[in-house]
Amino acid sequence: MNCFGSPPGEDVTPPRSRRSANNMAANSATPPSDRRFLIVFDFDETIVNESSDDVVVQAAPGQNLPAWLKDTYRPGHYNEYMQRVLAYMAEKGVPESAIRSVIEKIPASPGMLALFQFLRHRPPQDFEVVMVSDANTFFIESWLRRVGARQLFVKIFTNPATFDKDGRLVLRPFHSHSCLRCPENMCKQVILRDYVMRRTQERGRPFQRVFYVGDGANDFCPSLILGPRDTAFARRDYPMHRLITEIHEARPGEFKAVTVPWASGDDVVERLRKHAEEK
Repeated sequence: MNCFGSPPGEDVTPPRSRRSANNMAANSATPPSDRRFLIVFDFDETIVNESSDDVVVQAAPGQNLPAWLKDTYRPGHYNEYMQRVLAYMAEKGVPESAIRSVIEKIPASPGMLALFQFLRHRPPQDFEVVMVSDANTFFIESWLRRVGARQLFVKIFTNPATFDKDGRLVLRPFHSHSCLRCPENMCKQVILRDYVMRRTQERGRPFQRVFYVGDGANDFCPSLILGPRDTAFARRDYPMHRLITEIHEARPGEFKAVTVPWASGDDVVERLRKHAEEK
């Protein structure tokens, strides 16, 4: 059994994003209850090899933002900053097609498409695949559909973003929370904990193992609630990996999950294949 000790929460898809979520066919129904394992992915610099928030600037005039706009960023308030960036791009007449085009061109991280292929061709009772990302619905949906991977994910938790009647991509925060480690719009630990608790109730049993694939500091927070049968796949030499290494050195035994650094999706496949052969 996994170490998810808080009481079950409600559906963590916020009400204001339900319309977007309901438009995602794979998100609209309760997943099957026979999956043995849960695997959770981050998006930016995990599935894709760059930050989509950085890449979208390539669609701005001159492929750059003015200094006054960059200076409005405050630590912990990145979602608010990106709201201003997208509003600026709309004011400058950047169309939806230009934004979609630059996002679709982001390269996948090494071996990530091979990892998707591995998951797609496993028996259906093996893996329930979920994404938890501080990007947004438009960026993620655009990229996944371009590579043909949208149907792999039964649930995507991310910041809602839709175009309004004036052609502006309106970005909203996912939720509010009290975690001091995370940006104010998203704590991935809260999302993961609530999802696992709810799915355990729906299934009548826990997942045999939970796998988390990430790279950033905000992926470290959810990895803290993984249990000793679970695996934290931390991108090698990225913030998540460094933070896990630091906690192992400073407080041995506090971090419970098995840590597997990855440089390619092939590293993840190798470990998943071993676990998939378990009875």
